[in-house]
Amino acid sequence: MTASIAFPRMMRVGAGAALALPEVLTQLGLWRPFIMSDDYLVQNGRVQPIVDALAAAGMSARLFADTMPEPDVPSVERALAALKEGDHDCVVGFGGGSPIDSAKAVAVLAVHGGTCRDYKAPHVQDQPGLPVIAIPTTAGTGSEATRFTIVTDSERDEKMLCIGLAYLPVAALIDYELTLTMPRRLTADTGIDSLTHAIEAYVSRRANPVSDRFAIDAIRLIAPNLRRVWADGQDREAREAMMLGATYAGIAFSNSSVALVHGMSRPIGAHFHVPHGLSNAMLLPMVTAFSAAGDVGRYAVCADAMGLAREGEGGQMTVARLVEELTALNRDLAVPDPKGYGIDRDKWHGLIPLMVEQAIASGSPANNPRVPTVAEMQGLYEQAWG
Repeated sequence: MTASIAFPRMMRVGAGAALALPEVLTQLGLWRPFIMSDDYLVQNGRVQPIVDALAAAGMSARLFADTMPEPDVPSVERALAALKEGDHDCVVGFGGGSPIDSAKAVAVLAVHGGTCRDYKAPHVQDQPGLPVIAIPTTAGTGSEATRFTIVTDSERDEKMLCIGLAYLPVAALIDYELTLTMPRRLTADTGIDSLTHAIEAYVSRRANPVSDRFAIDAIRLIAPNLRRVWADGQDREAREAMMLGATYAGIAFSNSSVALVHGMSRPIGAHFHVPHGLSNAMLLPMVTAFSAAGDVGRYAVCADAMGLAREGEGGQMTVARLVEELTALNRDLAVPDPKGYGIDRDKWHGLIPLMVEQAIASGSPANNPRVPTVAEMQGLYEQAWG
């Protein structure tokens, strides 16, 4: 079986890469960007140098800074209306996964029309919308290198997964200096998110030699540096490694897939408004323990990439070390379980059947090395609460 591999057409990587935006746009023949970011990044001064650089290059740019932490249909529609007020030839997503995901959705709707629900998986949108240029400010989602976006349907409490080459940015500017001011909680949650991307991409039933290479390199970059950036946000060496690891992990799962952790975490985010990376972190040790029997060898390779393997030990023991380390990582980075997060027990258990249904509908659990039955997934949600 052949694998379908896709990357952004252009990537700039390194300190100060974000300021290359005017040059990159010029290379792409684009001049009128619609910039999507959020109020936090405006207030802390991160957006203004980008706006100034575009103005100095004589480019007609407009800033929309009203993206939501977890993009939903109304926020995307507001941004789309703002874009249509001008004559824009591309969309720049500047921020974490939410502004970049929002930019992807707006870029498709601007050209093809309809509503976000029209593009929900299993629909595949390969025909391009407006070109998207992604500038990530967190080391986590990997959205700058993926052919996916996620938009919440608040009326149905559902995170809609949208798939296709239309969502793959044409250019990504990977500037680790933008992560130096990330808050501690966001650092932890996005970091575990990127580690989850890498592990799931490697153990996925859709893994291939290209995704394998990026996944393992991502794990090697992320594992030794996640606690370092949690302890010292100004650790430039660790920040740079985390940023590159997050992008590698994004490339890996975009060209493979995510699996059960992501399938189960999206409904948690939709129903209980838990940030995506945090909901992944809540599930990662438990789901890994459940899934490992499906492919002990691949999970053992992940453990080895994290420096956990011991000479002479078998795969089962190595995987046990992996589960122990993921559990310890959650403890060290103060990751709560749903109970500790403050989620009501009765509401959680009452929504389990619907969360299972939504997780299965996303398609991600089917990529898992061990595909759970409905009853098994219900049991995992019950176990996860705390």
